[in-house]
Amino acid sequence: MHPTIKTLAGRLEGPQLLRAVSWWSIKRWACQRGRRILMAGLVAATSFGLGSMAVAQPSYPSKPVKIVVAFAPGGGSDFIARLLAVRLGEKLGQPVIVENRPGAGGNLGAELALKAPADGYTLFLAAASYTVNPSLYKLSFDSLNDITPIAQLARGPFIVAVNPKVPARNLQELVDLARKQPGKLTYGSAGNGSIVHMVSEYFLDTAGIEVVHAPYKGTSPALTDAIAGHIQLVFGTVASTMPFVKSGQLRALAVTTPKRLPALPDVPTVMEAGFPGYQVTNWHGVVAPKGLPKEIQAKLNRAINDALTAPGMEAGMAQDGLSVAGGKPEEFSALLASEMTRWGALARKRGIKAE
Repeated sequence: MHPTIKTLAGRLEGPQLLRAVSWWSIKRWACQRGRRILMAGLVAATSFGLGSMAVAQPSYPSKPVKIVVAFAPGGGSDFIARLLAVRLGEKLGQPVIVENRPGAGGNLGAELALKAPADGYTLFLAAASYTVNPSLYKLSFDSLNDITPIAQLARGPFIVAVNPKVPARNLQELVDLARKQPGKLTYGSAGNGSIVHMVSEYFLDTAGIEVVHAPYKGTSPALTDAIAGHIQLVFGTVASTMPFVKSGQLRALAVTTPKRLPALPDVPTVMEAGFPGYQVTNWHGVVAPKGLPKEIQAKLNRAINDALTAPGMEAGMAQDGLSVAGGKPEEFSALLASEMTRWGALARKRGIKAE
């Protein structure tokens, strides 16, 4: 018997005891009942709270995603970004918008994108020039450590081309000509510190020759002067140079990748032309700000790799002389690191400075 009932039994008897015991039982039941109701209420409130949190944190992405391009509309980087945006939007289930922010050699767009919140809604289209800039500019961000790598998108060559009047039918003859006539040949680039400038200087260093540099405000005027014969040599992207090669206005001597370009099967690689230590790839990829959650990084990587295999992507990139890349974030990160090391060493060796 409960101690309280024993106490009552010792003091009361008959109807009084019965009423007291009944009252105590009802009170005890009410207290237990109240505790059960209170606990049920707390459980319900907690469950409701968790449910509210789930609603407040929708799965990624729940709104449009932006890709920042550091160059003007109409160029190679812009073309690739827009080609990707359509397919990536289909994979993510949200619109993917391209935002062009040109300026400062591509650094303006990079700074804007990499200082955005690391939530997966702002991405950056990194081009090959992205790995050149750290050695030439004083940047407000760390190009390797202030990013979350997502995936490489594409790869392709540069075309080594000359004016048809240049008496060189192949790359070795061009090198021999430069050695016989030092200071007589001129090559054009898209400006001091541009990727074309670096690619050209890298070849001159590999071949052990000197050719005068003529920096232009972009690739188009450099190509125009090469066609006119004002300069003799240019390293151009496939998209910008191929039409003039096809029309006979320029002569292609080599391509810079280890493999030949399918659209120019008779044009050898620089390595095949007698310079095995030289190879350069024109590439593009996607990065995000540092601190992007790993689950979002993984989701974007899967979506981009899936988008690259979608119908029309390979053919679309082939128009710019590029091939689909893809791969893991770690692979793209390794590419960025190796390219920054290469261009940094070349800039110091050749005394290359930005405009």
